[in-house]
Amino acid sequence: MLRQRLNDTLKSAMLGRDKRTVSTVRLILAALKDRDIAARSRGVTDGIGEEEILQMLQSMLKQRRESIALYEQGGRLELAQQESEEIDIIHRFLPAQLSDAELAEAVEETIAEIGGQSLKDMGRTMAALKERYAGRMDFTKASAVVKQQLG
Repeated sequence: MLRQRLNDTLKSAMLGRDKRTVSTVRLILAALKDRDIAARSRGVTDGIGEEEILQMLQSMLKQRRESIALYEQGGRLELAQQESEEIDIIHRFLPAQLSDAELAEAVEETIAEIGGQSLKDMGRTMAALKERYAGRMDFTKASAVVKQQLG
């Protein structure tokens, strides 16, 4: 379903001559193809699943946020703006993100379910969150909340 949305978006962006969307979706599809090829060695012949695609999109967002910070430090505001536009395009393919209150509640529930009691349980907690909320949660924020609740 997500693959189809990506392809449909690419086609409509090409027809609408939306250069930024075309280039961003092409980058996403290229990364997806790389992941599909890498998955073949694990015996996955149909391509990676939706959850892995969502994780890939999340990592692309993280890369762009880091790039924005570096570009702004270097005074390259036009490149920071370009990265920001790409973030907006990538967000179109992600499910609705959890609010800060929902994130805190999800972390609290997950910690209770796995029986987390100290910072030693942070890895298990983050793994459980990534499994349950792939694509719906900013794991950088989640990590801070987990650390706060366990610490």
